[in-house]
Amino acid sequence: MPKVSAGLLMYRVRGSKVEVLLVHSGGPFWKNKDDGAWSIPKGEVAEGELLEDAARREFEEELGLRPSGALIGLSSVTQKSGKVVHAWAFEGDCDPTAIRSNTFTIEWPPKSGKMETFPEVDRAAFFAVATAREKIIPAQAPFLDRLATRLGTQ
Repeated sequence: MPKVSAGLLMYRVRGSKVEVLLVHSGGPFWKNKDDGAWSIPKGEVAEGELLEDAARREFEEELGLRPSGALIGLSSVTQKSGKVVHAWAFEGDCDPTAIRSNTFTIEWPPKSGKMETFPEVDRAAFFAVATAREKIIPAQAPFLDRLATRLGTQ
């Protein structure tokens, strides 16, 4: 059974341009990766949890911001790992430099016996949709296209 995640894509309109908020995963694996390494704020759906509820919870956990407003369904994608990601978009704004992410602990360096704590998200930023297509994990790019279609900004 594939893992299932749910997430939210916040967007804002600046003049005639749409910008989307993406997050960069924290921790040593993602530290020096940029293009193709950003994501929508998302996470695993708990057993019995509604997809939309999980998406809202994960957004708040990863950014420290409570999402509000109507959601636009963006359907789902399957990532290379087989994980299925469901997403919704909503209009909003925030200061991406002020995010407060939850943390995780792993053995680092591997086999060192030393435990290190890292933020789940180490940074967030708004990107124009064209730039976001370069930054986002390739499997999640359809979310950007679906949002553009829904907003009529192709």
